[in-house]
Amino acid sequence: MSGMRSRKAAAAANGNHDAILDPSLTESQKNAALKNGTYAGSSDDVRGFEQAKRRRPAVVLPESTHGVTLANDGAIVALLFLGAAIVRFWKIAHPAQVVFDEVHFGKFASYYLRREYYFDVHPPFAKILNAFAGYLAGFKGNFDFENIGDSYEKAGVPHIKMRSLPAIMGSVQSPLVYLIMRETGHAKLIGLLSASLLLLDNAHIAQDRLILLDAALCLFMTLSLYSYVKFYKQRYNEFSPKWWTWMIATGVNLSLTMSCKMVGLLTFLTVGCAVAVDLWNLLDVKRGLTVRHVMKHFFARALGLIVIPAFVYLFWFWVHFKILIRSGTGDAFMSSEFQQTLQGNPMLAQARDIHYGDTIAIKHKHTNAFLHSHIDRYPLKYEDGRISSQGQQVTGYPFNDTNNLWQVHATVPLPEEGGSGRAVRNNHVVRLLHVNTQSYLLTHDVASPLMSTNEEFTTVPWNDTSRYNDTLFELRVDGLSKTSTSPWKSKSAWFRLIHVPTKVAMWTHNETPLPEWAFKQQEVNGHKDVNDKTTLWFVDELNPDPTASDFEERSKPLPPRKVTKMSFWRKFVELQMQMLQQNAGLTQSHPYASSPINWPFLLQGISFWTENTEQQQIYLMGNLVSWWVSVLFVSVFVGVMGADTLAQRRGIEPIARNVRKRLGSTVGFFVSAWAFHYLPFFSMNRQLFLHHYLPAHICACLAAGGVLQFIVVEEVAGPLSAPGPLLASNTSTPSHPQDETPRSPSGVRLSLPTTRSDVHLPRGAIFAIAVLMMLTAAMFWFLSPFTYGTPGLTNQQWLKMRLLSSWSLHFLPSMQELAQGKS
Repeated sequence: MSGMRSRKAAAAANGNHDAILDPSLTESQKNAALKNGTYAGSSDDVRGFEQAKRRRPAVVLPESTHGVTLANDGAIVALLFLGAAIVRFWKIAHPAQVVFDEVHFGKFASYYLRREYYFDVHPPFAKILNAFAGYLAGFKGNFDFENIGDSYEKAGVPHIKMRSLPAIMGSVQSPLVYLIMRETGHAKLIGLLSASLLLLDNAHIAQDRLILLDAALCLFMTLSLYSYVKFYKQRYNEFSPKWWTWMIATGVNLSLTMSCKMVGLLTFLTVGCAVAVDLWNLLDVKRGLTVRHVMKHFFARALGLIVIPAFVYLFWFWVHFKILIRSGTGDAFMSSEFQQTLQGNPMLAQARDIHYGDTIAIKHKHTNAFLHSHIDRYPLKYEDGRISSQGQQVTGYPFNDTNNLWQVHATVPLPEEGGSGRAVRNNHVVRLLHVNTQSYLLTHDVASPLMSTNEEFTTVPWNDTSRYNDTLFELRVDGLSKTSTSPWKSKSAWFRLIHVPTKVAMWTHNETPLPEWAFKQQEVNGHKDVNDKTTLWFVDELNPDPTASDFEERSKPLPPRKVTKMSFWRKFVELQMQMLQQNAGLTQSHPYASSPINWPFLLQGISFWTENTEQQQIYLMGNLVSWWVSVLFVSVFVGVMGADTLAQRRGIEPIARNVRKRLGSTVGFFVSAWAFHYLPFFSMNRQLFLHHYLPAHICACLAAGGVLQFIVVEEVAGPLSAPGPLLASNTSTPSHPQDETPRSPSGVRLSLPTTRSDVHLPRGAIFAIAVLMMLTAAMFWFLSPFTYGTPGLTNQQWLKMRLLSSWSLHFLPSMQELAQGKS
């Protein structure tokens, strides 16, 4: 028993079992593994190999075929980059106006250059790149990108240079797709096909030539896949410099992908699952690795693919905070503590202690509505038959008004003199008197107008002492402990008002307005979940009590205050939580939003920009040939693998074993990447658009080439992984008999890979690929007016461009014009 273990350990040290698992190994290499007793196949397969060995000489691959040689691919890579750059830079100056989401991302570049804090649901890296391009172009951030169609030329915005960076990043993607195909053992022409499906795609081109984030997202996603393939090919050289280099490169690229957009997490999941499968295979006892050795692999991957990427991700937020040091449009999304770290923030300039007797205007943090009341009353009976108290209405109102003013009254005796003794503090119980109607704020056990589970808010006359207890509210300042007695401040302190008798929090919402009897204002009611994030309010306006002895002192302008400090980690966590919350809240309808089921079939596009005089329109629409062909081949792969699995259950193996393994490890990886970048959108309830499919389309282009090669040839290129200490070696004389394939006695095919470093395609396949590439180019040219927004077309010409009736084109002939045959 111990002898067997020692033999297996020696075999593992020599890499023989890893070699036998390689789908493209030669018979001689398998024989070497058989000789060492490390082949884990069935006895029938072992006998089949032995019989094949007696029939013909062993096949041994020269060392150069263990990896695809890319020396001859440099010219192709350069041509692909040149072609991609031409179609992306063509007329990049047009239009010299703000287009689609340049409204947002161009504006964010301006904020960076002005160093004004803003809020966005996406991580900062790609936006920092856009700002850097503007900085290099001499842009000062003096243009706000307010509306689609605003002129760049009038404002002197260097839009050509700013659009050039996304165009360059988009131009790199097609060569990377080609390199990925070549690194995974595909023929040059197959690599060219996959690259062309991306290079000539109208949707990618339209996105890549504007100041947007998707070019950076897709670039670093593609780099992540490429670097992971390079890392995996070093698996026989574990812990070598190249192994470490490509693993860390994978981690960094994954981090940069996620630093562009949150959907970069899907690329993390793609590679993460592949890594998990790899570790699971290493854990197999048949591999002969000790648990300690497997753990070494685990911790190495944790370092390169989790720890280092986490630091890279954090780094860009650190840069984000270092640049944005001034108060800006994003202040309102952040906590008062965060806002006070920004230069010029109103909280620094206007925050004052609130004293009893002061008059205040209270504003809701999430809807920006003031706490408001007026003399009108709730109807006695609501439309659903419920009965109200018929009390005075308390509502949320979005505009300044004298009916927004409330006076803070104490519930305990106060010192007669002014000063800090009259300050309102955290956890104090207070009463709020509505100034115009001289009535106290109140809530009670009566259902609110719109929500039967929440309490109605109303008021009671100041001299009605019978309802005193119902007018008591506990003040809880957010972020302070229950024992804190810090003063309540205007502007800078978010707070909750908790009703003392019923323990509900004052709350408002803008989901459904009140009926006409309340002038369509917001409902204010008592929320049972007092810790809900939307129950926060703040004092927006403060008027000191004119009868207080310190009135004149408190009315003086406040002296300038220094910004406060807040740790990076607390800033980061707060911003991340806001990003996730706001991203999930993007549920509003949009005329060009679409369902994920429509994306692969291009049933609906997005209107980016229109110009009425010459009838020009930029309409985001993919190349129908590229998108339909790629999703077709993804479907073919799923069907083929499903059928092959069923056949194997019946003892039939229609696909050669080495071909199946290569197909699963390459095309299977591409299809998995497509699924990870596409299917999760079906579970998202936020706004979704066609451009969310662009990363998945790149994966589908990779899969399309791989499936096509599988269809037209039944061979694989020589072993792809770099030879190393873990790979079995054999110095037998090479031979290359291609006319027979060894079989086990059970009929299982054991075909061997070609010894060539490249796969040779039959003439029919070459012709089919050429036709497919020409069709892709023709469709690109046909749809180019969509992509470039030029030339302008007549109504009839736009009608001919409308290949699918679901496309929402701006310039189409009216029904009358169609009947009259006019253009």
